Amino acid sequence: MKTLVRILIVFTIFTCGSTIVFAQSTKQEKQAVKKAAIKKMVDSGVYVFKANYALPLRGSQKNLTPDYYDLIVTKDTITAYLPYYGRAYTAPNDIYTNEGGIKFKSGNFSYVTKQNKNGSWLISIKPKDTNMANWRSVQQMTLNISTSGYASLQVVSSNRDMISFDGTIEDIKSK
Repeated sequence: MKTLVRILIVFTIFTCGSTIVFAQSTKQEKQAVKKAAIKKMVDSGVYVFKANYALPLRGSQKNLTPDYYDLIVTKDTITAYLPYYGRAYTAPNDIYTNEGGIKFKSGNFSYVTKQNKNGSWLISIKPKDTNMANWRSVQQMTLNISTSGYASLQVVSSNRDMISFDGTIEDIKSK
């Protein structure tokens, strides 16, 4: 009887231990697959940044509607549809416009990628369009992407306070 109890205890310990090891290896495999997918998107220059939070320079963090605000990056075009919270230093040219936020599409921009030591990426996007030189003019967008797909976006405008966004990087096909 004592032998049977010992065998049962050893079997239980072995089963629990192997389950934990299997779960850890599965989690590591999923992380490796996610990291490879993020690297592929950054290297190709084709992805979408989905904003979940806006962090204005003045004021508190704003929760954003999921899957509504984004920055779409392709090889030849960037399209921004983001909200703006903060101080503008000049009034809009058309006082009757209800167009706010950071909304533009550009085919003329510089795109510089740098990989950090920890594996994350720092991407600088500078629109060069001359027709954007109005009150909504975006001077630079800096995207910091982690290996797990989380990202932060800083937007510097010529006539507005800087604003940051937190969100995720996803494949354009999943948009």
